[in-house]
Amino acid sequence: MPIVSLSFPEQMIRDMDDIQKSLGFTGRSELVRAAIRLMLEDKREKDSLRGQVAAILAVTHNQEDEEPVTRIKHSFEDIIRTHLHNKITRTNCVELFLLEGDAQKIASMSNGFQKEDKMKSVKLVVV
Repeated sequence: MPIVSLSFPEQMIRDMDDIQKSLGFTGRSELVRAAIRLMLEDKREKDSLRGQVAAILAVTHNQEDEEPVTRIKHSFEDIIRTHLHNKITRTNCVELFLLEGDAQKIASMSNGFQKEDKMKSVKLVVV
């Protein structure tokens, strides 16, 4: 199996080690392979979307990381039917988007959030 070197921030390494231990992965490589398999499956699902769809997009982030949310939101105003913002803790926010429109555009919006380092989580549910 080829070896690939990767760099991670210290906090991410600590989080990875916690997940590795709690889920019983034998090492970081096994954990990273499992995470990449999940991302590949997510991409396959998004790539297979066709036509007009309705979806819910949930994004979480730190309060001070509002800029990417605003930027991405304005790029996709034509598919956003409702946007809710709520603070779930003193410093953490959740953004909930109800979307309707072209499937590939909805997938593109979700991908835009996933590419942002400052987002904690991004979940797309097609309804």
